Amino acid sequence: MATEKSTNRRGVAVVAALMLGAFAFNTTENLPIGILQLMADDLDRSLSAIGLLVSGYGLTVALVSVPIAKLTRSVPRRLVLCALLAALLLASVVSALVSSYWVLMAARLVTAVAQALFWAVMGPVAVGLFPPQVRGRVIGALSVGGSAALVLGVPGGTWLGQHTSWQVPFLVVGALAVPSFLVIATALPTSRPEEGHAAHGVRPDKRRFVVVLSVTALTVTGVFTGYTYISRFLVDESGFSESSVSTLLLVLGVTGIVGVTVYGRLLDRFPRATLTLPVATQAAALLGLYAAGGSRAVATVMIVFLGASLGPIFMATQSQVMYVAPGRTETAIAANSAAYNSGVAAGALAGGLLLPLLGVRGTFLVGGLMTLAALGLLLEEHLPGRGERRPGAPAAAPAPEDAGARP
Repeated sequence: MATEKSTNRRGVAVVAALMLGAFAFNTTENLPIGILQLMADDLDRSLSAIGLLVSGYGLTVALVSVPIAKLTRSVPRRLVLCALLAALLLASVVSALVSSYWVLMAARLVTAVAQALFWAVMGPVAVGLFPPQVRGRVIGALSVGGSAALVLGVPGGTWLGQHTSWQVPFLVVGALAVPSFLVIATALPTSRPEEGHAAHGVRPDKRRFVVVLSVTALTVTGVFTGYTYISRFLVDESGFSESSVSTLLLVLGVTGIVGVTVYGRLLDRFPRATLTLPVATQAAALLGLYAAGGSRAVATVMIVFLGASLGPIFMATQSQVMYVAPGRTETAIAANSAAYNSGVAAGALAGGLLLPLLGVRGTFLVGGLMTLAALGLLLEEHLPGRGERRPGAPAAAPAPEDAGARP
């Protein structure tokens, strides 16, 4: 009994360390957004050049996620995670201390590669420390760490940069890798990556896997087609003041964390509903903004709906691809991460192309229609003959709660 409690404590400590690592990586990825002007002035570069530090980062994650996951699939996970956190720390220090745009770009790309692999392996590592029937709850906890980056990390880094220099936030975020490194180095058991229930899908299903990846790509592309220009929409269409936009975006971020927390507790019991419902909510939010976003009250409600959808969708798809992975789970998660980051880039590009043709309101219409297409894929999966057991349920004898998890 004492050994079991000790194992549980180590598992909780490792999950907390992974949450902190996810927070640090996600904050680093988006950190330049809030301090673009500071960096541009100091490095004597244009805003668009500094913007490449963000878009180049996301594109790198999209391109290398699957290859690097396959390349390192036989390397012990404790060694991999410690190396990735060390890379985050060193790249952050270099970013802050070397006043060169191209050195900063190189450091950002190194961090992007590290993040791609970190996201691929942290899910299977964390899930493998606990019984299979709670894997959804574990994925939910990890998602809280990533979601908090946009609500706390980026705004906090922006405030710190404005009151000190743009280099200081990079140093602070890099320092967050240290406690994560120490906990993982001391508390994560040493085992071969292919060992344990989390290394492979519970119920491999190549068709379902492709559907979930398609849902990720469609929903992310759809939301970023409009969301990229959300500030302009709120000012030009809804009539909010510039100063109100930051408050509304904070509301969006907070509801995102609440959504991830709530849905994360339900992933194991209702795997399909916890993906289908936020996709439907996102479609309603985007189309609602298009149809009635001129009303401040409606726009505010739709922002809440949108915030309650973004994080839960990605969290649910992460859980689903682990469940139906046709091969190794880290490769499946890497593929989903690649689909997400590709969707971010494609959505921003699509919005930019549509903006002069349809106006800012039209970008939300197109984004909503893309999300409806994703919802259609999910609903088609609910047709008779396409049911599946909930994640974690025994293959031969489904758990009693299974009735609640079926379509």
